[in-house]
Amino acid sequence: MGTYDLEPSTPDGAALLNSLRAALTRYVALPNPETADAITLWIAATHAQPAWAHAPRLVIRAPEKRCGKSRLLDIVEATCHNPFITVNSSPAAVYRSISDDPPTLLVDEADTIFGPKAEGNEDLRGLLNAGHQRNRPAKRYDASTNRVESIPTFAMAALAGIGAMPDTIEDRAVIARMRRRAPGETVAPYRHRRDRPALRALADDLRAWLRADLATLEAAEPEMPVEDRAADTWEPLVAVADHAGGDWSTRSRAAVTTLTAAADEDNDGSERVRLLTDCHAAFGASPELPTAELLARLNADPEAPWCGYGPTGLTPAKLAKMLREYGIRSGNIRPDNGPQAKGYTRADFTDSWARYCPDLPAAPPPPPQRSDEDTIGDVTPLRRARSA
Repeated sequence: MGTYDLEPSTPDGAALLNSLRAALTRYVALPNPETADAITLWIAATHAQPAWAHAPRLVIRAPEKRCGKSRLLDIVEATCHNPFITVNSSPAAVYRSISDDPPTLLVDEADTIFGPKAEGNEDLRGLLNAGHQRNRPAKRYDASTNRVESIPTFAMAALAGIGAMPDTIEDRAVIARMRRRAPGETVAPYRHRRDRPALRALADDLRAWLRADLATLEAAEPEMPVEDRAADTWEPLVAVADHAGGDWSTRSRAAVTTLTAAADEDNDGSERVRLLTDCHAAFGASPELPTAELLARLNADPEAPWCGYGPTGLTPAKLAKMLREYGIRSGNIRPDNGPQAKGYTRADFTDSWARYCPDLPAAPPPPPQRSDEDTIGDVTPLRRARSA
């Protein structure tokens, strides 16, 4: 990223963000101050969408009902730029509503888009995945004009639901993990007719402040505490914070590091990356392992997904198929100078471990050892050793 030399705007920007944050925490019990700051900045950023190269998603997720996710979405709706509720909206209506100055898409009960009842919503899923970045239009053929149309997809979107969203969404999102209020935690009741007008007036003030400086915001290149896609996602929020001045610059970066760390902790990565990690543990300090021994160690972990791959767990064929994506293939080995067998060497994995699992220790402890009478295919002693 380049240097960020944008002069802060008038103190009114910081005051507006403070007012917005106070409204959020008045009506919704949020899990921590960083989440409150992040949602405040996300809402503000919706009013300057034409300035951004990326449209971060806001994922509002909860483990159970009655955790405040729908109420939070109500406050987002009342304060964001041009809210567009997509519940029961046809894909054509959503696509046709997106322009160069797009609305803010809001989805409650997001399992209607991504969950087991989501059949027939492929177009909406495609829009929400592609619309994070500019210049990712959808192409449609118009038979009436005999022409191919290019339909924009770029728009900020907030999605609320129970449980995690797909990786393709959460990897591009600010994630608010809601929880049920504890005894003693109180919030003010929200009434649409009574409370929304004041919040819409606040939204108008945010729009006036940010729309006056779109060119400046577009040119902003804030220093980011994260890299790659996380930096793309959070950059609009940090740019708004720096533009506001006050202590928002510091608070925005604290929110970035806190929420991205929580996301990284919760995210085990893809199943194949999990396999690489588990193979690292299975190898221990061994320079090579027969395929049967590697599978026995992988299938022995009852908390890993591998033992659930059919009646015998992960098979040699499935293991080979998954590892082939990384260019890892089995070969003939002679473990401990014994009989020749099909297997893998530690050297086969080192490049992939460095690229996809950079936080793994260089030399993990050796895996649990089995007694001499145990056969390679018997995983029961390993289960005992792991649980001992």
